[in-house]
Amino acid sequence: MAEKKQPATTAPAADSGDGGAMRIDPALVRELAQLLDENNLTEIEVEDGDRKIKVQRSAAGPGFAGGAAFAAAPAHAAHAPAPAAGAPAAAPAPEEASGESVKSPMVGTAFLSPEPGAKPFVSVGDAVKAGDTLLIVEAMKVMNPITAPHGGTVQKILVSDGQPVEFDQPLIVLG
Repeated sequence: MAEKKQPATTAPAADSGDGGAMRIDPALVRELAQLLDENNLTEIEVEDGDRKIKVQRSAAGPGFAGGAAFAAAPAHAAHAPAPAAGAPAAAPAPEEASGESVKSPMVGTAFLSPEPGAKPFVSVGDAVKAGDTLLIVEAMKVMNPITAPHGGTVQKILVSDGQPVEFDQPLIVLG
């Protein structure tokens, strides 16, 4: 990837006399957005000297016309960035339906069936044994089965098919 030549000074880009504007390489931003889509990520950030570029998926999801929101910030910013206005709010605590939540061990995408159009692994009311597959979390093109830690009945399914999930997010409540 071609690097833009930086001025010989060590001053941050904001002090370069160009009105505080930061030069952004549009090809790099497009490449980061493509990596975001190809790897089903919600955010990617790259830092190069005093330049920091962050590409974040829009709250509207992949079907949104823009697809991704782009933001650039100088690396010398002293404060932590505020959450984006379009960022999804933290999921509310699940209602504990007299059971134990099975949580995601990783960030990824939840799939309720082994393949598109197939019968889901479990449905509400199903009895499961310890070790039964409840759903799959896909992370970095690897399908990871999420199994029941113990026997019980599926009380509630807290995610939908194809939904992105975070680490330690409750997925299913077993009773």
